[in-house]
Amino acid sequence: MEQVSSKLKIVLEPESAARRESSKAVHELEKQIQERSREQTVERVAYTWFNRFCALRYMDVKRFTPVGVVSPIPGQFQPEILAEAKMGVMDETMIPRDAQEKVTGLLNGAIPSGNPQNEAYSLLIVAICNHYSRTMPFLFQQIADYTELLMPDDLLSGNSILAYTREALSPDACKDVEVIGWLYQFYISEKKDQVFEGLKKNQKITPEDIPAATQRFTPHWIVRYLVENSLGRLWMLNRPDSRVIDRMEYYIRPDASGSRGEETFIRISTPEDIKVCDPACGSGHMLTYAFDLLYAIYEEEGYDAAQIPGLILTNNLYGIEIDERAGELAAFALFMKAREKYRGFFRKPVQPHICVLKNIEFPQNDLAAYMDAIGRDLFTANLQTLLHQFREADNFGSLIRPAVTNVRDVREVIKTRGVGNNMFLANTHEMVLKALEQAEYLSPAYHVVVTNPPYMGGRGMNERLATWAKENYPNTKSDLFAMFIERNLDMALKNGLVAMITMQSWMFLSSFEKFREKLLANDTILSMAHLGERAFDTIGGGVVSTTAFVIATIKQPDLKGGYLRLIDGRSETEKDKMLQSNLPIHGFPLPRLFYQATGSAFEMIPGRPIAYWLNRGLIKKFSEGSLLGDLLAVRGGMTTADNDRFVRLWYEVGFSSVALKKLDKSPKWFPYNKGGGYRKWFGNRAWVVNWEDEGRAIKSTGRASVRSEELYLKEMIGWTDIASYSQLGVRYYGTGFIFDASGPAVFPNTKYKFHIILGFLGSKIASLILQALNATLHVQAGNISALPFLELPPENHSALVRNVACFVKMAKMDWNLYEMSWDFASLPLLSVDRVQGSGVRKNETLTPSAYPLAPKLSEAYAKLRSQWRQTTLEMQRLEEKNNRIFIEAYGLQDELTPDVPLEEITLTCNPHYRYAVGKTEDEYDKLLLTDTMKEFISYAVGCMFGRYSLDKPGLI
Repeated sequence: MEQVSSKLKIVLEPESAARRESSKAVHELEKQIQERSREQTVERVAYTWFNRFCALRYMDVKRFTPVGVVSPIPGQFQPEILAEAKMGVMDETMIPRDAQEKVTGLLNGAIPSGNPQNEAYSLLIVAICNHYSRTMPFLFQQIADYTELLMPDDLLSGNSILAYTREALSPDACKDVEVIGWLYQFYISEKKDQVFEGLKKNQKITPEDIPAATQRFTPHWIVRYLVENSLGRLWMLNRPDSRVIDRMEYYIRPDASGSRGEETFIRISTPEDIKVCDPACGSGHMLTYAFDLLYAIYEEEGYDAAQIPGLILTNNLYGIEIDERAGELAAFALFMKAREKYRGFFRKPVQPHICVLKNIEFPQNDLAAYMDAIGRDLFTANLQTLLHQFREADNFGSLIRPAVTNVRDVREVIKTRGVGNNMFLANTHEMVLKALEQAEYLSPAYHVVVTNPPYMGGRGMNERLATWAKENYPNTKSDLFAMFIERNLDMALKNGLVAMITMQSWMFLSSFEKFREKLLANDTILSMAHLGERAFDTIGGGVVSTTAFVIATIKQPDLKGGYLRLIDGRSETEKDKMLQSNLPIHGFPLPRLFYQATGSAFEMIPGRPIAYWLNRGLIKKFSEGSLLGDLLAVRGGMTTADNDRFVRLWYEVGFSSVALKKLDKSPKWFPYNKGGGYRKWFGNRAWVVNWEDEGRAIKSTGRASVRSEELYLKEMIGWTDIASYSQLGVRYYGTGFIFDASGPAVFPNTKYKFHIILGFLGSKIASLILQALNATLHVQAGNISALPFLELPPENHSALVRNVACFVKMAKMDWNLYEMSWDFASLPLLSVDRVQGSGVRKNETLTPSAYPLAPKLSEAYAKLRSQWRQTTLEMQRLEEKNNRIFIEAYGLQDELTPDVPLEEITLTCNPHYRYAVGKTEDEYDKLLLTDTMKEFISYAVGCMFGRYSLDKPGLI
């Protein structure tokens, strides 16, 4: 882009040589700048040359060109075509005679030039591109004069773009044509970064920026999984004895996945019948692997090897794209696949079916005049609607549902009738045919639809796209990827197959519940590789959680789908290995990470999440027991809309104005459950909210949401809505609290007292079910309401009550050992003998003066550390006992163990919880000792300032 921009400045100078010698081309260039903008013109020309240089280098490396166009012969630096031209050798079939004469004149000095070799080489490049325009017009369109004017000047030095192209596209890199797709992804990465920076400033993504914002190059192993379990599955169902199965390393056999009964499928007579479409094809990665698989199928069926590539491109593969650059590369990739298989393919080339959707808008009155000329009998109301559906094709892309889907016959009739010599209608005629061609691509005609769709949430959508999404995709409007799932199910034939990799959120979030309901009512999930985070190494960290799946567009409620749970893998390579090692090759017993589930099972779970890992017995509990929300109140709390004004930490306000006990005057500040970090049983009591005069100031803003006010200050159990651990951080708050939207709450009643509910919510059973109801980080009130709650046997009640009482008391004592607690009494080092292992003594007040100081601080700490260790282990033992009670009640002894790792014992005195996991015991001990000494110094300073006293517990 820099080189094209520099060339543009030179060309547009008032006295430039280009204006004298190519005035028509300069005029066309200025017209393009006026219509598009200077930046867009530069970008368009730059990517045109980028694509062509990459394509020429790839063909050189593969020896598809008779002479190296951008590549030297081994041991040389100059491109082979230039070296031969210097010797007077030029191929007349590729380089026209007039171009040869100019090249010769430049090289022998007959034509004066400041840089004759570079100028001669530029002429050779243009001639070669024009030569390939006959075989590959999608990439090598006849070069417009202004494009030639803006070709980078430096093509021969060691710092030229071609030198870098040769370096990047080494012979090793060019083993597969997918390298072109990788290059394109990184070509637009800078633009992508700019778009996402704009999003942070609330700048919406415009139609021209959608490709840059949404391009994702799919790892090859994911492509193989999707294509083999869609196209490959369709073929194997039609040819059960086919040996094509031997090359499908990622294929899940229907019988191995536990399917019962005969699977219904589309009957295929010959491979020529199969139609495969990628409606967001990018640079063609899905289609190129589909080409490989189809080639093996044709070969096995006995077709002539010379005919197979043309048959595949003619009959089988279709791509749709809104990005012209990516569409060019997709067509090129398929063309190269065909050339690899058949040396003579360039002599009788077949053009790939890649449709780049174009905006089509008819000038006022032009369409009416055209219909009058062609015959209005052809233009039904629906057809007229269709012709106007592509006004914003660059914004809506393949999501457009044509008003008429069977347009081939109409298109042929219109083509036949034509407009004769009427030049005024010729442009309208071409636009009508283009609209019908685009509609034909978007019609439901495909046996297999396979894609990695664009990902874009509502926050990034431009206003027009967001409005259109709400109108046309009400069940999936919150993200483009979900809209594409819905759209692809429409594009496939009845009983066809849709294979995709998308974000996982559609499987769980309540915003997609209606979509899941419709999906399960009409379609069947055949297989899934649930990848979770880090399936794309090019997307850092846990930015996206993904899932790859194959859906049949027919309902088979009792057909078992095969699911691979790969969420723990931390890289592409790791997940790939996990997938391959957990494929069910030999039937039962099934691999550890392979699950089976039917669509009817999902329909039994509230919200219909795709919770494939829940066993059938647990799923039945949803109908056998009561849902927790039917037994007691579960509510989301208040949103003040201005926490900076209305919410404080308790030590930031006058302590006497906080409603911690009965006061003589009305308090202003009330304890506030605002969620907080992961902590169970008791704690996170740090915030207060301005609820003076029953929240008069909050309510007066008009922006706050004061929900469930009738439950404020009542006894409650709360949790933090953001859950990043394997268990829910559920806590007992008792009475006197108001609760926040980030700290939803359950309210016990006379029948279901807090011990029973708290024990259940803190168990592994509840966490297992919650992961199924909502696998995202946010655990909402609706998720807790949907938990199936079984009555425990009477013999378990007393043990459970004792356990939970211990949990609360131990966690409460732990919380109160630190100054963050408003019930802090004294430093534990000064009353070490009172810090008991179980925390169940009646008197919990720690009075420093009642006990003498230990002779040495080190001795006091050693004793305290020992007691803390005992407390942690006792809590671990009791939590495992609690888990065991509920695991047995739910009959899941074969599914779950009661074990609780030390890092999930949420006591501040437990260093395994307090600090990051993965340290040695010595490291944990040093960290805990350091912090305990800091707390010792802090308390001493508090005593010096008069906040605390050695003679009296609590605040002075």
